[in-house]
Amino acid sequence: MNSRRLIISLSFAVFFSAMFTFWLSRHTGSHSNKPPSVQYIGTSRDMNAGDVIKQADLQQISWAASTPLEGVFSKPEELEGRTLLFPSAKGQPLVQRQVSAPGAGVGLSVKIPDGMRAISLKSDQVVGVAGFLLPGTHVDVLVTYHTLKSSEPVTSTVLQDVEILTAGQKMQPDPEGRASTVDVVTLLATPSDAEKVVLASAQGTVHFVLRNGSDHVHANEQPMQMSSLGEVADRPQPVHVAARKVMVAPAAAPLKKYTVETIRGDKQSVETF
Repeated sequence: MNSRRLIISLSFAVFFSAMFTFWLSRHTGSHSNKPPSVQYIGTSRDMNAGDVIKQADLQQISWAASTPLEGVFSKPEELEGRTLLFPSAKGQPLVQRQVSAPGAGVGLSVKIPDGMRAISLKSDQVVGVAGFLLPGTHVDVLVTYHTLKSSEPVTSTVLQDVEILTAGQKMQPDPEGRASTVDVVTLLATPSDAEKVVLASAQGTVHFVLRNGSDHVHANEQPMQMSSLGEVADRPQPVHVAARKVMVAPAAAPLKKYTVETIRGDKQSVETF
């Protein structure tokens, strides 16, 4: 009887020992095969550019240590109160270039680099290139005005290759690239360029010319005058006068002179007519 109990006890011991060994090997193996990771701070929801970061918007994200990121954050306190400059998807680690500098404020001001200015100009369906002036696109600014030297209108390029910060109140373009009509366009310009565009807008009508975002060549164009549009057509044409034959009367023949001699006694006279 005692031997039977001993055999049963040994069987249970061997069974539980095998189960524990199997579990321990699986658990240890899973940890040993898992690559090492680091903890970064990222977004807990999808966020758009211009959103102010709050503590509820942040979470810790595991990232493979073999592919580290530069400029990341390790504490939520480093991001609270700062503004997103670009959209961020949920679970995406945040880096320095995606957020505004500490104390930079909120809204559009955080997107203005040091030494640059933001200037707004009025737009419409025609001036705004049919609604395709979107944030991030580049344009040339043209103005049509009158000079004191000539009454003819003149069109001149004031600025070239300037970036649009906002179209209306939108700081990001439509994800599907759809056009949108806006009343105001905000440009990113240097202080001197801002002075030029303010002076130009006060002198005449401003138009925007959309350009390729990868084209940064500045063209050296001369101002265009009205006379330059139709130089050939407006040039005075020579007047052709038909020649007329003038009939000239022949010169009259000289009259024949007559001489009359008169004798009266001892007197003599001669008359010519």
